Amino acid sequence: MNIRKKRSARESGKDKKRTGGRYIRIRLSSAAILLLGSALLMILAARTANFAEWYSEHIYPIAVESIGRVCGMIPFSVSEIGICILILAFLITLIRMIVKSVHSHTLRALPGWLSGVLLAIGILAFLYTACCGINYQRKSFSEEAGIVTYEYSADELKEICIWLTEEINVRADEVGRDENGLLELEASEREGGIEAMQRLAEEFPALEGYYPQPKALIISEILSYQGLTGIYLPFTVEANYNGDMPAYDKPFTVCHELSHLRGFMEEQEANFIAFLACISSERADFQYSGYLSGWVYCMNALYRADYESWQAVRGLLDEAAEPDLTANNEFWDRYEGTISETAERINDTYLKANGQADGVKSYNRMVDLIVAYFGNEISE
Repeated sequence: MNIRKKRSARESGKDKKRTGGRYIRIRLSSAAILLLGSALLMILAARTANFAEWYSEHIYPIAVESIGRVCGMIPFSVSEIGICILILAFLITLIRMIVKSVHSHTLRALPGWLSGVLLAIGILAFLYTACCGINYQRKSFSEEAGIVTYEYSADELKEICIWLTEEINVRADEVGRDENGLLELEASEREGGIEAMQRLAEEFPALEGYYPQPKALIISEILSYQGLTGIYLPFTVEANYNGDMPAYDKPFTVCHELSHLRGFMEEQEANFIAFLACISSERADFQYSGYLSGWVYCMNALYRADYESWQAVRGLLDEAAEPDLTANNEFWDRYEGTISETAERINDTYLKANGQADGVKSYNRMVDLIVAYFGNEISE
């Protein structure tokens, strides 16, 4: 007859300790592999010719087709909810670890908690690298399209501004407006953005591919306080935008964020793509959004270059467009302060760290691309 001895509490405790130690080692090893892999991929992209280009054309689309497609089926931003869950999980587990340490008078729970945090950091770092970081090293959209920028005069910029003003004026009375004279979109900016990008892809093959649904953040006020109209979140391959901002900003912003899903990460490139997508759209409200957004960038540049020319062009704008500009200024003025200034400094550092030497100033470089692409056409 076999007699099974009852295991002592001490033996059971040792087993649990060994199991816990094994889990910690697995987490730390996984985190190290993910972080090291992320670093090696970024070095490879920065120092190996054509690797980032090959990656963005052959590997990155797989992430869009898989992660982006699955997350795109969900009506809300998965990243937004995921970030909230991560923050809560971090705080709850931190409190539990502290309570256990106080009760046991040891730091025995600390290694397990730290290993979990490092694993989460490793996963996020790898997702960022695979779905965003490497693409910063790829060939720019303007290079792909053969657009060469050049030094232009204030008079040439003035011609561009006059052209944009005329295009806005044509559409200012065609679009729907509410009782306050503000633009009312004729349909969803989400489907409209995808249609606009797909239409533009017929001219620029580099933009071909699957586009997941762009999504307004549930708590869009987070972006407002940061002074952001939208954000691409690589962890779930989602194009997110600020749902609270004035309507005229939304089509342009949606197309901007969707351009990141094609691997074009530089902000001036994304702005230019959004401009082209909007003005090429079949929808008048998208065209209006594109021309008005481009007008703001170009007019700001003209203001700095030649105030008198700016003043002359400014007076040509149809009064129907004025409420949109006023509402836009009033909206963003409400959120100016320490938070928005800090967010801008962080964004500036982030852009410079990813190869955009001008930082947030790079957003204004889309003016160079507009002049280079449309200058000859307008002067003829």
